[in-house]
Amino acid sequence: MHVYLEGDGRPWETRYRIAHDPTPRNPLALKLMVRDPAPVLYVGRPCYQGFAQAEGCRPELWTHERYGSEVVESMVVAIEHILTPSERPPITLIGYSGGGVLAMLIAERLDGVERVITVAANLDIDVWADHHGYSRLAGSLNPARKGSLDPRIRQIHLFGDLDRQVPPWTIERFRAGNPDATFKSIPGFDHRCCWFEHWPWILGEAVLHSPR
Repeated sequence: MHVYLEGDGRPWETRYRIAHDPTPRNPLALKLMVRDPAPVLYVGRPCYQGFAQAEGCRPELWTHERYGSEVVESMVVAIEHILTPSERPPITLIGYSGGGVLAMLIAERLDGVERVITVAANLDIDVWADHHGYSRLAGSLNPARKGSLDPRIRQIHLFGDLDRQVPPWTIERFRAGNPDATFKSIPGFDHRCCWFEHWPWILGEAVLHSPR
């Protein structure tokens, strides 16, 4: 079962004004999922998909706490509700951009994960924030500051060599802390181009056929 996790969308309308609805206008993870021939599941992020004003939602959950324990645990519970332990197949978590951060954080809490695949993910959120001049995400968990995952969980991290949103050098600390993971730089790709167009090939050849 391939479980897809979406990117951050639009947490902010401007640099200083929080968005009323963070749902992405162009959900790339959803588009990638449509091109995946495996059994798939798309798990929304708390307060996204039109639920920003729902009970229990608050702007912190899509801004400074977007990768916090409350968000991560909520998504773990959602997956467990759909894929119950008695019927749960081996799970591959596939996260685009900020969804890749969540994939790493979910993997350490969810039983049955055999693989994590991230696409253009900001896996060191402190370096990423500093690079763009953003405030650091107080209340969020940083995969680069956590220990490596259980070695039985295979990690594959994909990034474009032209990505300016998450330049490859911003995840060097994460790479050092995860020496058993596979990192693939794809020439000519940036943060959005050209994952959708080539996803079946990337998933089938560059990922699933990678050596263990």
